[in-house]
Amino acid sequence: MSKMENPGSAEGASEPRQATVHGVLLGTPEIMTPYIAAFEQTAPHIHLALPEDVADSEAVTFALAWNPGDDDFRAYPNLRLVSSIAAGVNGILASASLPRDVPLMRIAGESQARMMAGFVTWHVLWHHRRFGDYLAHQRQAHWERFPKREARDIRVGLLGAGKMGSAVAKALAALDYDVAIHSRSGRNLPAGVAGFTGREGLAELASRSEILINLLPLTPETRGILNGELFSRLPPGAVLIHVGRGEHLVEADLLAALDSGQLSAASLDVFAVEPLPRDHPFWRHERIVVTPHDASDSTPAQVAREVAEALKRLDQGQSPSSLVDRQAGY
Repeated sequence: MSKMENPGSAEGASEPRQATVHGVLLGTPEIMTPYIAAFEQTAPHIHLALPEDVADSEAVTFALAWNPGDDDFRAYPNLRLVSSIAAGVNGILASASLPRDVPLMRIAGESQARMMAGFVTWHVLWHHRRFGDYLAHQRQAHWERFPKREARDIRVGLLGAGKMGSAVAKALAALDYDVAIHSRSGRNLPAGVAGFTGREGLAELASRSEILINLLPLTPETRGILNGELFSRLPPGAVLIHVGRGEHLVEADLLAALDSGQLSAASLDVFAVEPLPRDHPFWRHERIVVTPHDASDSTPAQVAREVAEALKRLDQGQSPSSLVDRQAGY
């Protein structure tokens, strides 16, 4: 018998079979249904079902959720883990039935951070190199070259120093932009990136930021942080790139800052109401770039991989690596 045929040999030993996990999808069916096939392919031991297809609610030990209803968790008394399908968890935390003693995780993979870094870098370049003006000139068949500024002469400020904020900072620093970050702790910043903390630090960061990028999570402290007071502290003609949460922005204050010239432009990917209503003034504002909450997204396969790893860690008595601090809100 060859080594490959010997069931007792190391080479022929198979991985231990993983126990079946029964999970439920909590959210709108059009958003949640694609995860069934993704988990079947990537993590086949995790069986997902919409609530109406769950045969035994007491057998469900995992919930994958996105903006669940207030009562959605009540039917599942034996949950061991709840996961978001993305980095945001504010919609899940808002559910009144979310069990207090069950670990909550978010998706925060490296590929998602790289995707965000590419998206934000594109917008920084769009505003720095005035591509919007070139596009307008093309429509007018107008030939004009603009004076150039080196990236090192442009100060970029980031709000938020998580995995995505760090990836964005590294990408922009690699292009020689002068990057600084405001965060809650001021720690664990990328090499060569200045850090600011607290209210005074926020004011100081704003005063130096020709381009301000918001990557914050939504918490009671950050709600409405992009407001007229903050905009007034930016250098005249500054640019806002907003990829955090819609509720961070006071929309009327942004329009006022653009109309006054305090801000010269804005890129907006997230909104208080989504989809953005067709009659919203952002759609037609000549100095606003609108994208449909598409800066960065975790693929269903990525979600399956991270959830499978988290459940494995729980089985080993460890916490998921992307565990949410409920008091902090992220």
